[in-house]
Amino acid sequence: MALRRALHFVFKVGDRGKTATFYRDVLGMKILRHEEFEEGCKATCNGPYDGKWSKTMVGFGPEDDHFVAELTYNYGVGEYHLGNDFLGLTLQSSQAVSNAKRVGWPLTEVGEGLYLAEAPGGYRFYLLDKEQPANDPVQKVCLAVSDLQRSTHYWTALLGMKLMEKNEEKKTVLMGFKDTQLPDLEGLMKKENQKILTPLVSLDTPGKATVEVVILADPDGHEICFVGDEAFRQLSMVDPKGNALLDKAMAEDKSDEWFAKHNRQKAAA
Repeated sequence: MALRRALHFVFKVGDRGKTATFYRDVLGMKILRHEEFEEGCKATCNGPYDGKWSKTMVGFGPEDDHFVAELTYNYGVGEYHLGNDFLGLTLQSSQAVSNAKRVGWPLTEVGEGLYLAEAPGGYRFYLLDKEQPANDPVQKVCLAVSDLQRSTHYWTALLGMKLMEKNEEKKTVLMGFKDTQLPDLEGLMKKENQKILTPLVSLDTPGKATVEVVILADPDGHEICFVGDEAFRQLSMVDPKGNALLDKAMAEDKSDEWFAKHNRQKAAA
């Protein structure tokens, strides 16, 4: 049984062009792979959308040993209204700070050596102005919860994360996976009467590995997707054509022109 670790965080994007500029030219991430889908995913990972969509994985290195971002784009949806749950992703990279200043991307200094940059769509990224570490610049993802004690119990006792830091004054906790192994999550969640969004299902990607997935929801509805290790390692191999495939898909996407021609606006979700 493989050791557990956090793999990626999903961002829904309405403008792939501006989004690609932010991740590639500002953050300095690489396009690891890009995939186009003609119909909706049979898991709940893309939400209530059943039309054509794409998935682009971006990061500072392979998914095998880096935490990456999954950018999902639904054709016909131009923007998404953000809730108050995602508070930000923190990464350590003086190069990203330098890139933002060079290309004129708005930065707000929110602390000593700490800058806030917003991705297209309003997602917040906190940039530590320190030399980028050799292993992985991504430090943490911050989520708001309605009941800290209940959520801490869920993520530690049920999902197996380790409590690393707790700040009573700020009402925050820092958790991460260490050396625990993946249990029978679906059975455990049923026993504990917790929400299972997608029971164990096999997902196919044309020409690639089929991966087993279970999708859960924490007490605040945050979706957590667990995937099988062996198949995921095959599925997540870096595709050297990923960058070109994304550029090709953006060039061939005539949806903006179609909506403009018909004097209509893309949907907001």
